[in-house]
Amino acid sequence: MEKEELFAKRMQELARTAYNRDIVLFSEFLDLHEQNMVHSLERRSLNGVHIEFSGGYGTAERQMAAFVPDALSYVWNYPFVCLSIRPDAPKYAQTLTHRDFLGAILHTGIERSVLGDILVEDNCALVFCQERIADFLIQELTMIRHTAVTAAYFEGDPETIKPKTEEITGTVASVRLDSVIALAFHTSRSSVSALIPEGRVFVNGKLVTSNGCHLNEGDLISVRGMGKFRFQGTLSRTKKGRELVQVQRFV
Repeated sequence: MEKEELFAKRMQELARTAYNRDIVLFSEFLDLHEQNMVHSLERRSLNGVHIEFSGGYGTAERQMAAFVPDALSYVWNYPFVCLSIRPDAPKYAQTLTHRDFLGAILHTGIERSVLGDILVEDNCALVFCQERIADFLIQELTMIRHTAVTAAYFEGDPETIKPKTEEITGTVASVRLDSVIALAFHTSRSSVSALIPEGRVFVNGKLVTSNGCHLNEGDLISVRGMGKFRFQGTLSRTKKGRELVQVQRFV
């Protein structure tokens, strides 16, 4: 049985069990492709259960799915937390990248599926992880490369986390998906056109395979291997009929 079929069966079983036991059940952290499969599953075959997603903050890419019975009557929370990881001696710390943090965490023996997004800024990281492994990581994660670090529960509100972004403004012939992606990543529309049918582009977590898909203000676009951005909307129209648009790219 193919990997995708196994995944779909596992998600269906979570949905059935949530409905039969009238409880909320959760997936592991899902990547964009897996989230899209869950969206498709919800449209096709779920009765009595709806699915909600969260990665801990508004623009999270890796997210956990919650299978929620329609008749549920109690308050529930996602079983993940946010940890902060900081060098013990910032002045003498090496420059640490996303790859460094991820590699050190996986080196402890845990699987990628128990981790959400990792946000790195000023040599520190915020890491979303399943609640059940948080204490283990706090205890085991003491060194990244040759830099001593300390992991602890993040004391702020994860929902206030705002990743670094840059505003990009430019003109496009229309707000087609391929045109706006080309603007956001400073590349040609022809080079983008092949990416979309290949299944590498997601809009609001859902796979899109049509270059001609038109974007709406606020849409969040993720392109595998390139990054993600939010479409801020059309600012004006030029005399030649082109659209002056703005995007917010995550850096």
